[in-house]
Amino acid sequence: MEDSIEVMLQERNSKLLYRYRDNRVLTFAAGAIFSGLYGLWAMFCLPGLKVPFRLKVPFLPSSKDQTENVMKLLEGRRGRLADLGSGDGRLVFAACSAGFQCTGFEINSMLLAYSRSQAWWRGIPHTHATFVKQDFWKTDLSKYTNVVAFLAPGVMADLEEKLLNELPDDARVVVCRFPFPHWPHSCTSGSGLDQVWAYNISSVRETRDTTSSLKTHP
Repeated sequence: MEDSIEVMLQERNSKLLYRYRDNRVLTFAAGAIFSGLYGLWAMFCLPGLKVPFRLKVPFLPSSKDQTENVMKLLEGRRGRLADLGSGDGRLVFAACSAGFQCTGFEINSMLLAYSRSQAWWRGIPHTHATFVKQDFWKTDLSKYTNVVAFLAPGVMADLEEKLLNELPDDARVVVCRFPFPHWPHSCTSGSGLDQVWAYNISSVRETRDTTSSLKTHP
């Protein structure tokens, strides 16, 4: 009887041990898969390490409707266009097709390589579209008369200040999903997550000067 009980206990302990080992294997496997997926997400979606944390914006691709809305607000315009955080290049390609001379600023190496390969595959010459690994926060944007940005709400106030200091009077800025907190927009297109806003720098400066004058001479 004692021998039977001992055998039963040994069998039970063996089963528990196998289950424990199986659970450990599953745990390690799940951890490895999660780490791999996170690594891929970080490579494609996070900006470079040199960007200050408060200015970091993860990659989020523009939808087809959003891209079309951007192009609607750029109708009739020409010249140099800068896409601030160009991601996979879809806005640059759309603007390039409309006749703009485009520069996509992107500091994520994986996204930069992807967009450059897409430009090569489409046969787009560098004179029409180029992608640079450059931090637009540290770049003088004064030569651009058209600027497109799909960033995060937390950086829009900083972007207001930078663009107002650097862009020429005839420049137009189009932002996706998140409008500028202080600028009066000239027009808008779309709704919900696909809504975009356009701002004419001359109008923004005029509004700023009028507001400053009223504060100085109440």
